[in-house]
Amino acid sequence: MPQYRVAVDTGGTFTDFVFLREDTGELSIAKRLSTPHDPSVAIMEGVDSLLATPEAEGVTYFCHGTTVGTNALLEEKGVRTGLLVSEGFRGIYEVMEQSRPHGPALFDLNYRKPALLAPQSRTGEVRERVDYRGSVLVPLDEEALRTTLRGLEGEDIESIAVCLLFSYLHPAHEQRVREIIAEELPGCVVSLSSDVLPQIREYARLSTTVINAYLQPILERYLGNLRTRLIDVGVTTAQAYVMQSNGGTATFDKAAQKAAATLLSGPAGGVTAGARLSRMCGVNNIITFDMGGTSCDVALIEGGAPRLTNGGLIAGRQVALPGLDIDTVSAGGGTLAGVDAQGVLKVGPDSAGSVPGPACYGRGGTRPTVTDANLVLGYLSARSRLGGSLALDTDAAARAVREHVADPLGMDVLDAAKGVVDIVNIQMEEAIKGISTMRGYDLRDFVLVGFGGAGPVHTAAMMEDLHMAGALIPAHPGVLSALGLMMADVQHDYVRSRLDALDELSGPDMLSIVDGLVAAARADLSEEGFADDAVEIDYTLDMRYRGQGYEVPVKVSRGALEQGDTATMRKAFDAEHLDRFGHAAPEESVEVVSYRVTGRGLVPEVKLLEHEPVGRPLAEAQVDTRPVRFGDSVVDTPIYARELLDVGVTFTGPAIVDQEDTTVVVLPGQPVEVDRWRNLRISPAPTSSESRSQEATR
Repeated sequence: MPQYRVAVDTGGTFTDFVFLREDTGELSIAKRLSTPHDPSVAIMEGVDSLLATPEAEGVTYFCHGTTVGTNALLEEKGVRTGLLVSEGFRGIYEVMEQSRPHGPALFDLNYRKPALLAPQSRTGEVRERVDYRGSVLVPLDEEALRTTLRGLEGEDIESIAVCLLFSYLHPAHEQRVREIIAEELPGCVVSLSSDVLPQIREYARLSTTVINAYLQPILERYLGNLRTRLIDVGVTTAQAYVMQSNGGTATFDKAAQKAAATLLSGPAGGVTAGARLSRMCGVNNIITFDMGGTSCDVALIEGGAPRLTNGGLIAGRQVALPGLDIDTVSAGGGTLAGVDAQGVLKVGPDSAGSVPGPACYGRGGTRPTVTDANLVLGYLSARSRLGGSLALDTDAAARAVREHVADPLGMDVLDAAKGVVDIVNIQMEEAIKGISTMRGYDLRDFVLVGFGGAGPVHTAAMMEDLHMAGALIPAHPGVLSALGLMMADVQHDYVRSRLDALDELSGPDMLSIVDGLVAAARADLSEEGFADDAVEIDYTLDMRYRGQGYEVPVKVSRGALEQGDTATMRKAFDAEHLDRFGHAAPEESVEVVSYRVTGRGLVPEVKLLEHEPVGRPLAEAQVDTRPVRFGDSVVDTPIYARELLDVGVTFTGPAIVDQEDTTVVVLPGQPVEVDRWRNLRISPAPTSSESRSQEATR
């Protein structure tokens, strides 16, 4: 009897499943409406449906992309959290670091500082002091600490963040504080900054640790409950993982302990799958475009590798952990549209979610969404069944668009629906520009990979608007993020900060730091069942020109570290700085600020099956025609069933391609080809390509 590998991606509207049959490599997919009150309910519905089939014997691998931590942070629904800091530094969390968090705008008159997750009333000071070299100036005053903890006892604190000055150099004080908390406040969860982020820069370390403390009990309870429910139905595999922001996975226990590292758990799966597709299909430069029911996530992949970042802002709060460089906007199929008090059409940021959902779902929603607009325009079919079971109500969608958009603006319903789609496309296109053209990339060199339940509806139009090289729609776009979870290796990141002049470092100097990190990586991965030959180690140095206030991560080889080849490291840093910022300063001194090690436990590779043509003509794939609005015209458009499109077949838009997990919209004049992995390759319409050439020669 066959065994299965299972990946589950929980989104705001749908929960997506991918089942891989291990003996044949065949993929099957499923969708369920998400259950926001308890995401595990929808997960178990999907797992139960798999195990109920006669051919399924069991599950050998389970991976989950979760938004539990993200939603708790965005909605400020974490646990009551306390904070302990070094004496005299009580105000650090509230003062922040005095940078401008509002993007390119110099001033934001409407800026609102995010609420403190650990307010002053739940903040205590610890009498101790360590200097910048890691030497103890003032020993830890344990009695004073106990008094402080007793003062916090009445605050109903469930979790405490501990962030002491220079703890990344001398963690012993924080470790002793944890022991005393266990004695004074038994049962209280503790997050130490020296565990979560042993890295220079106090505010970033403190903010990340507070977020971890705020979310850890939430994630522990959720994953513990999910694990119990899986075991109850016979899913007892030790290979049960959660996707992290860095594009790798971690066991349930490790993910809960480092909850702040799961904040991009959901979108990371799609980027991981996009990178694999990029390498597999020979398309080196792509933009991943993941549009679901609630939001849209975009990322840039250059040379088959996604860009990484060592931190950023989530809900206005700094999280300084390694992650994929993903930008998110509140634009999804469930994004609400309406007319504001000034008579202006607005799309987003609020979403109808899965309950009540878009008006066309027939679940009580009355306000129009992007999905309703797409249905009115003919892009979606009333006969489509989202998630395999949910029929769409065209009349309800048209009524919602008319009442809330068309009538207030004095417009035709079709024009109003087109306005909704045009606006949401512009919002998503701006996000793509933000990660590409605003950083010096030419979008004419990139292919747009559209996925998510709503992404393929918008991909072809956005590709044309952005003058990109083309678009690619994967075989299972509606569940690609879930497939990416199955493709990810187990990954842990380790860091240690120590400020050194690069030209003064020797091989033994650098190895004395990184070898300790390597030992920790191998120990953790060994505990998770990975032999030494199934472990890969990568090395990175955070470097800067002397006097700079920011660092650039530069990958280095083990050999360069052993040989103390600082000249090669210097050249690599100059090149990376030039690539990122457009300039380098080879005459300036260079400093190493932090040493990073990434340990990966390699899981069995998921190979997507290649297919041969079977000789089925295009006419057999056409199942219908219907009127569809493109531009200012309504066009009678052929409707194709995706599963009937043969490998190698070509056609030209306009076209609609229906499949179980999404709908693909092809604009008039756009050529389409089905490749051997059953991806749809969409090229720009010749007229738009010609106009681009004319623009380039002017």
